[in-house]
Amino acid sequence: MDLGTITALMGGAIVIFMMLGVPLVFVTGSVAVVTALLTFGPNALPLIASRIYTTVDSYALVAVPMFVLMAAILEKAGVAQELYDAMHVWSGRLKGGVALQTMIAAVVMAAMTGIVGGEIMLLGMVALPQMLRLKYDRKLAIGTICAGGSLGTMIPPSLVLIIYGLTASVSIGDLFLAAIGPGLLLAFLYLGYIWVRCTLNPSLGPPSDIGSTLSFREKIVHLKGLVLPLGVVGVVLGSIYMGIASVSEAAAVGVAGAMVCAAVRRALTSGLLIDSLKQTMRVCGTILWLTFGASALIGVYGLIGGTRFVGDLMTNLPIGPLGIIAVMMLIVFALGMVMDWIGICLLTMPIFVPLVSQLGFDPVWFGVLFCVNVQMAYLSPPFGPAAFFLKSVAPPDITLQEIFAGLAPFIALQAVALGVLLFWPPLALWFVGR
Repeated sequence: MDLGTITALMGGAIVIFMMLGVPLVFVTGSVAVVTALLTFGPNALPLIASRIYTTVDSYALVAVPMFVLMAAILEKAGVAQELYDAMHVWSGRLKGGVALQTMIAAVVMAAMTGIVGGEIMLLGMVALPQMLRLKYDRKLAIGTICAGGSLGTMIPPSLVLIIYGLTASVSIGDLFLAAIGPGLLLAFLYLGYIWVRCTLNPSLGPPSDIGSTLSFREKIVHLKGLVLPLGVVGVVLGSIYMGIASVSEAAAVGVAGAMVCAAVRRALTSGLLIDSLKQTMRVCGTILWLTFGASALIGVYGLIGGTRFVGDLMTNLPIGPLGIIAVMMLIVFALGMVMDWIGICLLTMPIFVPLVSQLGFDPVWFGVLFCVNVQMAYLSPPFGPAAFFLKSVAPPDITLQEIFAGLAPFIALQAVALGVLLFWPPLALWFVGR
């Protein structure tokens, strides 16, 4: 049987099982085992175990549970809530002010946690009621929260960057640096869009009455809520960028900083720590099991020559190197509409990244492209996790259709950022010094 037929059968099996509702980890693992047995016989099974062990035997992987634990502690200690409250009094009489400060708070929270689902749900519980009370345009409010929350996939310490770095054998520190420019570009695009729309049509974002009765001195006092979260962000990212600590060491420092923040707020209790550890176990368990299944599948596919087959197929396309990168991005975007980003990264990057290097492109730049694409997937129907996260905490009269309609302009802005990064790599590589 030729490789094209085997590839089609494996892909078809994955799609069918996913449509039947089988969890992705069991889908990939089962397809890997069956393919190995049919192709090489029982002697191939130890190779699968060896492949999985090699994948997870990485010191850098320690950063994943550490960053998740840091985010869980900060969230449960109320630090993010305090950050939002501190900024809320400064929105003043500015048109669209609450939406603008919500977006700025989302940027800081993304650098503080990197957990998209929790950030969207928190902003949905805190910011959405405020904007609805002030008669903000509902679609603008929805889009602001979901787009701002999705910045956690891009702004360090992003789990997407960490998993990509481990999968593609790329420096996570370089990825963090490379993501700064595109992350800020997205944030400024969002802020500019909100400001322009609310300036042209003030009814979309009426001024806020929050803080209007406070003196300037009282507003300054409220800024104390920024000290703890910005301190954690500064320690974690500063230690990485200054070369003081590795990513894994900085993650551990972040956990210690998060515990200090919780202690300062008198929220550091055994119950908080237990809940945070449980949340960390759930998130990391999902990531590791997906890693096991995807690693097995890619390992078997590589053994039968599938990686080389896909590489030859892509390089023979009559569209040039940059066109091939664009095709890869289209594939990732299409997969993102029906599949979680972890599965996409683990399944496609071992095939795509060697080809990217072969074409003469920087895998760090490609990783940032992937992250921007993941943001688009977070907002795009029908899967669009951001919409479902917000729906779980939004008022009952806000429908999924209304949420997806509110996300459309922000998806367009993400596409603009992806295009800028695609045709102007220095946006990412300048910070890495390449």
